[in-house]
Amino acid sequence: MDEELRDASFNEEDGYIKFYLRGRPIVLYVPSHLIESYSLSTVTPGPQSRLKLEWAYGYRGKDCRSNLYLLPTGEIVYFIAAVVVLYNVEEQTQRHYLGHTDDVKCLCIHPNKLLIATGQTAGHDKMEGKPHIRIWNSVSLSTLHVLGLGEFERSITAISFSKADGGGLLAAIDEANDHVLSLWEWQKGETGHKITETKCSADTVIGVDFHPMDRHTVVTCGKNHIAFWNIEGGTLSRRLGIFESRDKPKYVTCIAFADNGDVISGDSNGNILVWGRGTNTILKSIKNAHEGAVFSLLVLKDGHVVSGGGKDGQLTLWDPSYRRTGYTAEVPEQYGNCRTIAEGKGSQLLVGTTKNAILAGSFELPFSVIMSGHIEELWALVSHPTEPQFVTGAFDGTITMWDSMSKTVVWTLDNGEPVQSLDISPDGSSVAVGTTTGKWQLLDMYTREELVQHTDGSEPIQVIRFSPDGKTLAIGSRDNHIYLYQLNDDYKKANRVGRCTGHSSFITQLDWSEDGSAIRSNSGDHDVLFWNPNTCRQILQPSQLKDVQWATDTCRISFNSVGIWPEGADGTDINNCARSHDGSLLVTGDDFGTVRLYQFPASNIKSIGHIYGGHSSHVTNVAFMHEDNRVISIGGKDMSVLQWKVLNQKNRFDD
Repeated sequence: MDEELRDASFNEEDGYIKFYLRGRPIVLYVPSHLIESYSLSTVTPGPQSRLKLEWAYGYRGKDCRSNLYLLPTGEIVYFIAAVVVLYNVEEQTQRHYLGHTDDVKCLCIHPNKLLIATGQTAGHDKMEGKPHIRIWNSVSLSTLHVLGLGEFERSITAISFSKADGGGLLAAIDEANDHVLSLWEWQKGETGHKITETKCSADTVIGVDFHPMDRHTVVTCGKNHIAFWNIEGGTLSRRLGIFESRDKPKYVTCIAFADNGDVISGDSNGNILVWGRGTNTILKSIKNAHEGAVFSLLVLKDGHVVSGGGKDGQLTLWDPSYRRTGYTAEVPEQYGNCRTIAEGKGSQLLVGTTKNAILAGSFELPFSVIMSGHIEELWALVSHPTEPQFVTGAFDGTITMWDSMSKTVVWTLDNGEPVQSLDISPDGSSVAVGTTTGKWQLLDMYTREELVQHTDGSEPIQVIRFSPDGKTLAIGSRDNHIYLYQLNDDYKKANRVGRCTGHSSFITQLDWSEDGSAIRSNSGDHDVLFWNPNTCRQILQPSQLKDVQWATDTCRISFNSVGIWPEGADGTDINNCARSHDGSLLVTGDDFGTVRLYQFPASNIKSIGHIYGGHSSHVTNVAFMHEDNRVISIGGKDMSVLQWKVLNQKNRFDD
């Protein structure tokens, strides 16, 4: 009996199902033992297991500022992707606020040190994905107010609570063409009340802050300006800061407030300027405070001022009269330059850097890294076959091994070329690295020495995969070919045995059969092909392979993953999938920033998955750790690495 559902049909006589992706028919053969019981109308329920975000690796310092603070709970708060992280460094614990649906771009702390406001960019969801501000409790993580849904145009780039009145107002900058400054009575109802808004500047605005003593004053800064705003009768009036014409900087990059109420600014000329309280004129000028721009200013409790250089990587301590104290500190070069500075515990300083790292130290003690991450797009991920470790690779050329138990970096290697794909040999001794240029390498896992280097074509190596016995390497290229290499001499030699030709688009995924006798591959035009790796020939009767056991299930288009495709999917929505080693779960990453968890096999058109947010960009890869107790996901342009705990019925209630 033939059966049809949606745009799918099941031909019981010939034992295959057929469905369409972007109008292209996909034919997949049903395993022999399922043919009699298979029905398109069967619904596969979601798995009993759940995922819980356990750890977020990374920090967004590359293009955001004023986004690092110490809370009274002992946690530091910052963001990466759509996750706001509350990280207790001493106890090595993280909590996460997950209310946002896309990139968080700014953060500020209420004067009561309990409430936090965070602003996001426009996202995928029709309503919740619009730019907005969320105000939430940092202890309970509950959302109290959501401001501006449908009112902001692009992205919230800077926000500030008022201080002199106890924090009743919130100021926000929208990244629209006119860089609109708006004021909110945020406590009025669930969505707050917008008092007023005004065009701030035609140029980029990068900072906004309420004056701590003058309740009617707000200061903004950015390209070509510093502006002093007066709030009167629900309207905003502006006075621009008057520069000595020859010294007008291209950017005013940061602002802070002295104990006496003067405004301190840092700029792209490397100067620190002091503006008299209540005026728009310069009281004092410190020329060449830094080589290159001053990226951050912090007034300490004792009135001293710390400045951070965006080019020289220096932190400089100034006394309350803006004289150099002689104390300086340096951000280690590999972590970039200073993006933002915050007070830590005691005399400790926290520094967020331009290379997405967070450091802790002081003028007496050297700075050490407490969080690091990639600084460019991220596509490559592989979990270790026997250890609780995983490796990521990014377009910044770095390859990093992480330990999922200690949540630390084991090692980082600058490979010099953008990394597209990774795999680890079954014995764990070698890492295969595919780059965006057609070059690929085998590295020794322990010494990181290069054992082998070859180039196949000039296009990215989309996928690189060891055979289950570790003796052959399959390399799927963007040039539509799969290259096969025989490996010898403890991975010190690789001889090309052939090339599989037949795809009419780039290779996206490939899997080996458990016995190494077959390869299946997916391509950019939604094709599924099968290969004999011994002859490099295509197997033209896919029905012969319907009962093959596959060593991995990374092919998005296969009988075992039919159910991951949503209705109306265009074939590019889902980027990847991975099966747990025990064969019970399937995890996917998609274009909407979500990770989904299904029962394996997800072989029914109607398969229900649990959905998890946190990424803000395409989820470019997912993997189970070797014991299936954790899932790792990486977000392409959001540069984040998220570690999820797999909660089953046993550990769900202990957590």
